[in-house]
Amino acid sequence: MIKPQTLALILLIDTATATGSVSLSQNGKTLGTLQNNEQRDHAATITLFIRQLLHHHGLHHRQLDAVAVSAGPGSYTGLRVGVATAKGLCYTWQKPLLAVSTLQMMAAGMQRQRPAEEVYYAPMIDARRMEVFTAVYNARLEPVLEPQAMVLQPGSFHDLMTEKNTLFFGDGAPKWQGLLGEHTNSEFPPYRISAEHMMPLAEKAFADKDFKDVAYFSPYYIKPFFTPGKP
Repeated sequence: MIKPQTLALILLIDTATATGSVSLSQNGKTLGTLQNNEQRDHAATITLFIRQLLHHHGLHHRQLDAVAVSAGPGSYTGLRVGVATAKGLCYTWQKPLLAVSTLQMMAAGMQRQRPAEEVYYAPMIDARRMEVFTAVYNARLEPVLEPQAMVLQPGSFHDLMTEKNTLFFGDGAPKWQGLLGEHTNSEFPPYRISAEHMMPLAEKAFADKDFKDVAYFSPYYIKPFFTPGKP
């Protein structure tokens, strides 16, 4: 498990999927989170959420130490909204930009929900037909299967499930659950994505000074285009 690294006050932004959210974190704690479940509204709601969160907590943007964004994979349009918003704020406010893998962020969220040493965390984001964006992480949130676009097959993840109990979660997991059926080393716990789940990863990136170039950074698309719900 990644532990808090710094006292930094960080704005967290996630619009990678149909659920968009903004959160504030400091010293390993979430100060507040606002969430929107309508993907088409992300561009309109994210900046409003940011203003509301700062105002509610009596904070000015000058007090922020960094802006972190969930950088993909996920929805092409959603990622562009989130990354463009984060880059614009960093440029205007002169703050460092932190980028967090959406899949690793999801793994961190599930780990907080289900902490365990002897499991694998397998987040899944729905893509087209039987395809998902996925990766597999160990208890240290290190990838044992690198982020990728995967067309699910009956033998997918067989070797990993042989090694450890594997938690499959996210809006792409029902596809795999239907294909896999019963398996003693698999679980499908409920999960709701949230910007606050990137907090430990963003704090570590800030402590490591892993700042992205505001002018040239682009999302981790993995594939050229993905929009949920389209055939």
